[in-house]
Amino acid sequence: MPIPLLEDKGFAFDVDDTLAKITPRTRLLIVNTPANPTGGVVPKKDMDRLVQGLEKHPHVAVLCDEIYSRLLYDGERHTSILSYASIKDRAILLDGWSKTYAMTGWRLGFSVWPKRLVAEAERLQINTVSCTNAAAQMAAMEALEGPQDAVERMRVAFDARRKLIVKELNSIPGFRCTTPKGAFYAFANVKGTGLPSRELETLLLNEAGVSCLAGTSFGALGEGFLRFSYANSEANLQEAMRRVRAFVSAKVRG
Repeated sequence: MPIPLLEDKGFAFDVDDTLAKITPRTRLLIVNTPANPTGGVVPKKDMDRLVQGLEKHPHVAVLCDEIYSRLLYDGERHTSILSYASIKDRAILLDGWSKTYAMTGWRLGFSVWPKRLVAEAERLQINTVSCTNAAAQMAAMEALEGPQDAVERMRVAFDARRKLIVKELNSIPGFRCTTPKGAFYAFANVKGTGLPSRELETLLLNEAGVSCLAGTSFGALGEGFLRFSYANSEANLQEAMRRVRAFVSAKVRG
């Protein structure tokens, strides 16, 4: 069952609403923070309340996708699901090298499981991908054990791009964009254009040469939103926003 991510809460979920949806048949709660596609971050106070609520539901495991945990801004600090001792025996962490180390093509990830579930997770992994090739494994070790200064330099660069794209998106007629706290995506509200997300996505690609994703690519509640990645140079982002602004002004609002 999908849980709404609320724009007015910085695309965090409502804790009380989430806990209220748990039934005796619920077995797994999936959390993604920092999040794709919104860039939203679940505040620590909300994570605290979520875990407190889960303590009353011992039959529910929680899987937390934390792959953007080192791409945070505005003083945000990551709160890992593994930091909560009360549910550690049913907490699953997913992470990887793709975002922190810009190793998307290597297809490398890792997970941390409760001991009692490791054998099941291992069987799933072996029958899905067998194993990661040796060269990629060596590269992953170098990324983890080597200097980490490049990670911080990239985070600072993403922060500057984040501020740029949010400012530009908010200047486009019919658009508004909440400032993301993590990851490298801006999730713009485009309801003011009057166009469905998928239609606007296609028009921007074909007529403005700008690639973005309709919010509906991530679920029905994404209608009225477009996801823009700012994993690109400031110059290219400026050009992309110029094209979007020109297209919307001439073809949508004109």
